[in-house]
Amino acid sequence: MTAGFEMWDYVVFIAYAILILGVGLWVSRDKEGHQKNAEDYFLASKSLPWWAIGTSLIAANISAEQFIGMSGSGFALGIAIASYEWMAALTLIIVGKYFLPIFIEKGLYTIPEFVEKRFSTNLKTILAVFWLGLYIFVNLASVLYLGGLAIETIMGFDMIYAIIGLALFAAAYSLYGGLSAVAWTDVIQVVFLVLGGLVTTYLALNTVSGGEGVLVGFSKVWEAAPDKFHMILEESNDNYINLPGIWVLVGGLWVANLYYWGFNQYIIQRTLAAKSLKESQKGILLAAFLKLIIPLIVVIPGIAAYVMVNDPSIMANLGEVGMLNMPSAEQADKAYPWLLQFLPTGLKGVAFAALAAAVVSSLASMLNSTSTIFTMDIYKQYFNKNADDKTTVNVGRISAAVALIIAVIVAPLLGGIDQAFQFIQEYTGIVSPGILAVFILGLFWKKTTNNAAIWGAVLSIPIALALKFIPIPAFEPWMHQMGIAAVLTMVIIVIMSNIQNKGAEDPKAIVISKDLFKTSPLFNIGSMVVCILLAVLYALFW
Repeated sequence: MTAGFEMWDYVVFIAYAILILGVGLWVSRDKEGHQKNAEDYFLASKSLPWWAIGTSLIAANISAEQFIGMSGSGFALGIAIASYEWMAALTLIIVGKYFLPIFIEKGLYTIPEFVEKRFSTNLKTILAVFWLGLYIFVNLASVLYLGGLAIETIMGFDMIYAIIGLALFAAAYSLYGGLSAVAWTDVIQVVFLVLGGLVTTYLALNTVSGGEGVLVGFSKVWEAAPDKFHMILEESNDNYINLPGIWVLVGGLWVANLYYWGFNQYIIQRTLAAKSLKESQKGILLAAFLKLIIPLIVVIPGIAAYVMVNDPSIMANLGEVGMLNMPSAEQADKAYPWLLQFLPTGLKGVAFAALAAAVVSSLASMLNSTSTIFTMDIYKQYFNKNADDKTTVNVGRISAAVALIIAVIVAPLLGGIDQAFQFIQEYTGIVSPGILAVFILGLFWKKTTNNAAIWGAVLSIPIALALKFIPIPAFEPWMHQMGIAAVLTMVIIVIMSNIQNKGAEDPKAIVISKDLFKTSPLFNIGSMVVCILLAVLYALFW
């Protein structure tokens, strides 16, 4: 057993890298006589089938913050962190039934574009700037940092070189090919992601069982750490501040999930690129089913690592390698990279390829969406309204490159954060309540006015910051802060809209009919199955 890579690990990883780059560049090529236009670059020519949409949604979502950050949270607080994944499955169904039909009917490129059609250019610009800042300084930077941390831990490379390497890898095909390259390579990335994740889970549980298999290992993990298998944490639990009991199910986590899956450009963009609404909804359903199994490959390894670290007999069998980069309560995010050290030659390369796939696919998705928002909502609005297709695509590539350079500079500054998954959720939660309030009321309340939405979006930030930094014990869990900020923002928008319009409907209100939300029998049956499975999971781990 060795901590480093051996020849076959390098062979597997290099083969993976060549495959991804090859496929990315192949699907990016221009057809003879055809100049890549904005729809080709930003929406993959609106040609994605359901299975590409579903897998691409998961590849864009599952990144280093899940593999490393969520495993770290599994090590620190247990299965409760899986609420993010399992509730996301239900959220996806809501998005597919109630949000997507409106977005696709409007023929959107970007989520800020919807804001312009429903409200105004001014509000679109405000939210576009919000998103650009969030994607570059929180999402891109944190994914690069966590990916760099993994490479440094597993392979011993200096973090800054690891960050630059990941950035160049993602840029190599995504900057040239756009969403088409991102989505089609994501199909392959998900295969590596799931296979590598299952390999690591198998290794961890088999090690705990002393070679007696996965089921025995899971049973021993459950016996050794029963407190790690509660979805709903008691108020006395040290981690209640991050996952506040029943409020996870009925409170602020809905703000995070509805914002992320419904109004987040780098997620929703691939659903806008579908061949049709029904195709997009089938893709959403596939992603919902995949979400149910994600905790198996990102949370269970973290809990198993906790049991291993606290069992002297297991640690004795691991030898000196077990002492390298060992996770602890203060450095929980080392759990997943630590486990990868124990994989046999060859499989270590597969698991590392899975981690790289998670990082690179998310980077590529974020870069494409960052460039889409900048190009379509900032550049074409304020700098060159009549830009031709060649100029538009080139600006998209340049803006993505600039965003990546900034993120590479910021990423090392995130060193020292623990449970990075929680860090990302917490700081995204300052922006998401206001955006969610604007969109929910804009979509479904016809009296919402532009001025009220602008004031709501702008005031939501100081409201969220005040709730975060004013020491009120009842508001201490940041999920409570997120939920309260969303409700207060909605109240502001409702009051101002009623004052301005005196109860009348806004001229730009969306006309909604029952027929708009009709879904196929397949979608309805699949949705019921997801809900039943969720009920069973929560009953088992309550």
